[in-house]
Amino acid sequence: MSLIGKEIQPFKASAYNSGNGEFIEITDENMKGGWSVVCFYPADFTFVCPTELEDLQNHYAELKKLGVEVYSVSTDTHFTHKAWHDHSDAISKLEYIMIGDPSQKISRGFDVLDEEAGLAQRGTFIIDPDGVVQAAEINADGIGRDASTLVGKIKAAQYVRNNPGEVCPAKWEEGSETLKPSLDLVGKI
Repeated sequence: MSLIGKEIQPFKASAYNSGNGEFIEITDENMKGGWSVVCFYPADFTFVCPTELEDLQNHYAELKKLGVEVYSVSTDTHFTHKAWHDHSDAISKLEYIMIGDPSQKISRGFDVLDEEAGLAQRGTFIIDPDGVVQAAEINADGIGRDASTLVGKIKAAQYVRNNPGEVCPAKWEEGSETLKPSLDLVGKI
């Protein structure tokens, strides 16, 4: 079942704040009041995962300028996240929050839990300030994600939120024309 247009489920979890090196508690309430990206990945100390998380870090400053906070989530603990951060060249660069989900509640709530493996799938979610999912991408385990696509999706989601009655067409870029759905456009695009 699609989570698009639905509010995220309540949760509470321990996390490692890579930006300041502290353990913190995160709840669904942290993802309200501003834009959020939640990036699920299978496991720490693996292969594709660090390349994705490092790529996400490479876009973190631009995402922050858009008012977006980034959260990565795996079914590992917050302690494992810190150990990985302390021992991996790629992960040591991270400045965003790494949420531990050993109970698998968050992964289950976002419908990305591989029940058989007990690991999260590669899922990325854009959440609006109301805590509602606006976009989702889920990839098979062997297919890494490209964080550069998030920036455009977030800009489009923010534009649509701030401009009711307008929609962003394919390949929309900030500043380009949007569409105003109406009977006049049917069959003319």
